[in-house]
Amino acid sequence: MIELQQHWPKATTPKPIVIVGAGSIVRDAHLPAYARAGYTVRGIYDPDIARAHVLSHNHGFAVYETLRDAVAQDDVVFDLATPPDAHAEVLRALPRGAPVLIQKPMGSDLDGATEILRICEQRALRAAVNFQLRFAPMMLALQDAIAQGMLGEVVDFDAWLALDTPWGLWKFLEPLPRVELSLHSIHYLDMVRALLGEPLGIHANTIGHPDSKIAQTRTAAILDYGARVRCALSINHNHSFGRRHQACEFRICGTEGAAYVQLGVNLDYPKGEADILEIKTGDAPWQTVNLTGAWFPEAFASRMSQLQRFASGEEDQLISSVADAWKTMAVVEAAFQSSAAPATPIRSMP
Repeated sequence: MIELQQHWPKATTPKPIVIVGAGSIVRDAHLPAYARAGYTVRGIYDPDIARAHVLSHNHGFAVYETLRDAVAQDDVVFDLATPPDAHAEVLRALPRGAPVLIQKPMGSDLDGATEILRICEQRALRAAVNFQLRFAPMMLALQDAIAQGMLGEVVDFDAWLALDTPWGLWKFLEPLPRVELSLHSIHYLDMVRALLGEPLGIHANTIGHPDSKIAQTRTAAILDYGARVRCALSINHNHSFGRRHQACEFRICGTEGAAYVQLGVNLDYPKGEADILEIKTGDAPWQTVNLTGAWFPEAFASRMSQLQRFASGEEDQLISSVADAWKTMAVVEAAFQSSAAPATPIRSMP
């Protein structure tokens, strides 16, 4: 049986957490993850005070009536579960040097990400972005396998998604000009960067669907890593023809082995299915890694653990820092630019 790292070690002396934002992602992922990891939430603020009080009633932490009250807390980690266009205002209000986790995406576009980066630099914030797919048990295990050389040199990455995503759960997305790449596939682009490094460029096409009110629900993208590595993403959120041929999976191939990953949460969302990681190395048969947790919610606990350990001095590198996350935002921006540009025309017969 393959033994691989699946969870980030918990901080020895964790700080209490103050959450800004009381939406469904906090209810369904942040709070369950922190409870399982043994982290203390001191309190929460949301402009919708009633919504914050519901979470307070269910979990027993304080409710702050104003943002000023929330950011006045000392020696805490701030957890921003706010919309991308609200990040900057909250970050400006935080105490200088505070550790903070920022919900992805890092702003609505690259200009917004640049503003956030500058605010964090000016206020010396120890800021990371919540690209938590990197910290999912299956992905930590995959990164560990690659680091151990089990796959050799990674030369191929394929993401294949054919889903029936229930966009109606998020009515607030309907008026947004950027959706699929900015709010969904940004996770995969960030994961690709974590595994392969910085791409040279991107070819992309992101479009809507005749039966959807969402700006984009389908994306095809090729990331350019030169002549040795091939990287392609095919994403269709409108495959509404039953479960049989739906998929949400990565295939990663190296010179010495390969890996298969199923991201189960996106199948039959929000109920989801099991995550899967299978690895083949050398002449050995395919082996299934026994996963001890799933993307939701365990990745949120590991993401917080890494920030907590950095904030307490137990680790000297902050993974997905705002400086690193800006580069993921730059890939997304380039993808939208590529999609808006005309394709290479095909010559007509003379």
